[in-house]
Amino acid sequence: MQKLFYPAIFHKAEEGGFWITFPDIPECMTQGDDMQQSYEMAVEALGLALASREEEKQEIPAPSEPCKFKVSDDEFCVVIEFDMLAYKKRTNSKAVKKTLSIPEWLNEEASALGINFSQVLQEALMQKVGIK
Repeated sequence: MQKLFYPAIFHKAEEGGFWITFPDIPECMTQGDDMQQSYEMAVEALGLALASREEEKQEIPAPSEPCKFKVSDDEFCVVIEFDMLAYKKRTNSKAVKKTLSIPEWLNEEASALGINFSQVLQEALMQKVGIK
């Protein structure tokens, strides 16, 4: 699950700006003063909702087709692009200590070459899980 595209309904607010709902994720709502801020807030709200569902081991619903929704004159549908990996990198990049074992001879050779063990492990893990 890398990039996701969810339809959002932008409702024109009486006082200006928009309030936004996600039909596929009922608990996800936000608002903004103008189109740009509303879109940015929608991306952030979607990220919080999906990350929360993932943390709580809840189902991540499949996105609906945007043309499925009938909207009134003061509403419109916008597809919100969300990159889960980028969101996780931005919001959860704290370091986690891991203990591992390697043969002594390999440790000596790598140390002599000044190899950064943490960097090598991160690069190998990213390659292994298919992250560029």
